[in-house]
Amino acid sequence: MEQDPADNPETRADVEGPGRRSRRSGKRRGSAAKSPLLSWLREIGIIIGVALVLSFLIKTFLFRAFYIPSTSMEDTLEVDDRIFVNLLVPEPFALGRGDVVVFRDDLGWLPPNGGGAGQNWFQQALTFVGLLPDSSQQHLVKRVIGVGGDKVVCCDADGRISVNGQPLEEPYLAPGSDNERIPFEVTVPEGKLWMMGDNRNHSADSREHRQEPSGGFVDAQSVEGKAAVIAWPLERAGFLGSYPEVFESVPADPAARPVQHGAQ
Repeated sequence: MEQDPADNPETRADVEGPGRRSRRSGKRRGSAAKSPLLSWLREIGIIIGVALVLSFLIKTFLFRAFYIPSTSMEDTLEVDDRIFVNLLVPEPFALGRGDVVVFRDDLGWLPPNGGGAGQNWFQQALTFVGLLPDSSQQHLVKRVIGVGGDKVVCCDADGRISVNGQPLEEPYLAPGSDNERIPFEVTVPEGKLWMMGDNRNHSADSREHRQEPSGGFVDAQSVEGKAAVIAWPLERAGFLGSYPEVFESVPADPAARPVQHGAQ
């Protein structure tokens, strides 16, 4: 009787072998088809992880985002502006007169805000990476007018602020700002700052807190950093200047004679 080729062990191997190889190859092809997707997901996960770590490091050591809720710094900063603050100021880089800075409300100038308990998970994530400010700690933004040792006086006959006897021409002031409505004369202690808003008629700054135990002076250690960039809205995006020319003639010593300009 003629043997069925399928019953012959030698033949069976030849018949079944290619079939096995074909099925195994199919399995390998299926695995290979899944592999690019897994690799892509893994790479996306790594990119997101690295971005989060970098954002956290940048927020912690270099820059942090804040938004402007009031008119106290108009027209330099407007309501709802988003700014980035350079955290390398005041250390290792020093603060200077004219710098616009963000500082913690350690003196209680602002009313309580609830500590940020109403943030949802998305806002918390943005806060973590530095794209939203941490609302658990309140902050203010003002311009540094006097540093430790400075004598700051308001006002001269033309209604100008003087620092160490040198009157200031302040181009950053909001139109209609009136310095003379709050006259004062102070000497800034070492390690402290005299802060004023650019919108002098609508800024509860150092002038408003002179009768408090702090004397209106802000501790330099309360400064989070120097406002460096307006990031939003796009039509206002750009770098913030410190106007060094306004303060370049201010003598370091309050007892020194100010530099005189103009015709002799």
